[in-house]
Amino acid sequence: DQFGMAAFENGGAGAGGFNGFEGFGGFGAGGFGNGMEDIFDMFFGGAGGRRGGQANNGPQKGSDLRFDLNLSFEEAAFGVEKEISLYRDETCDHCHGNGAEPGSKVETCPDCHGTGQIRVVQNTMLGQMQTVRPCPKCHGEGKIISNPCHECRGTGTVKKQKSLKVKVPAGVADGSRLRVANEGAAGAKGGPNGDLYVYLFVKPHKFFERDGNDVYCEVPINIVQASLGAEVEVPTLDGKVVMKVPEGTQPGRVMRLRGKGIPRLRGTGRGDQLVRIKVVVPTKLTERQKAVLRNFADVAKDNINPEEKGFLDKIKDLFK
Repeated sequence: DQFGMAAFENGGAGAGGFNGFEGFGGFGAGGFGNGMEDIFDMFFGGAGGRRGGQANNGPQKGSDLRFDLNLSFEEAAFGVEKEISLYRDETCDHCHGNGAEPGSKVETCPDCHGTGQIRVVQNTMLGQMQTVRPCPKCHGEGKIISNPCHECRGTGTVKKQKSLKVKVPAGVADGSRLRVANEGAAGAKGGPNGDLYVYLFVKPHKFFERDGNDVYCEVPINIVQASLGAEVEVPTLDGKVVMKVPEGTQPGRVMRLRGKGIPRLRGTGRGDQLVRIKVVVPTKLTERQKAVLRNFADVAKDNINPEEKGFLDKIKDLFK
């Protein structure tokens, strides 16, 4: 099975994120009324003849499952197809989810007559009150299996290992998730499967940092390159590129490589790569290097001012 970008949800409670009422089935249009009826039915025993107090023992959707998936920085940036493996409840092949051994009978519970509920009348200071409880004989199932399936022991489901291929779209962020419909646990009584939520965790990169669709990095250069300008190799997500550092570049200057960032999720184009220049001052100098710097200090008259007219020319003359 394959699942692509259509199932992507950005994590959190924001747009496209997890609906806080999912899985609680009944707070949408028309759902709240049914919930109120159930409450009144519980306390007043379904007075008025609504459904006769029938239990919800029909097909039920299976539970949602969670799977945590680790991604490298590059996999999150450009997308990847991953094969995942998980254990989940699946419909028993031997009894087809019925819970009974094939060929045996499933009888309707004689106590609750298949409703899964019994009504108990209690005398209170306010008079008689009816309460509804799960039937103790059939445990709320509404049926009695005299010969349970030997594979699932009457549950209708068995634990199995399932492998899935999941497509992670380009540009996903740490903490995002994918919703894979109908790949959760098997439903009860022939109900549909729940959903599978794949949570994505992106490993930190040793060189890059991410901010939205932009990536940041720091590139070291020496004082000569900073003073005279140079062409330096810069790692990017696409490989190394040559970046021109202008003369007189100061420490901490940020240069932009356009279109070298993260692809935009569900969009076109990419962010940028921002390169912070780190000027490395040597800690160990040879005698010749020291002499050159002393000569420079004399020429500059100890006034190291980048704004001084002819400053760059003086440096160029020294290092020729």
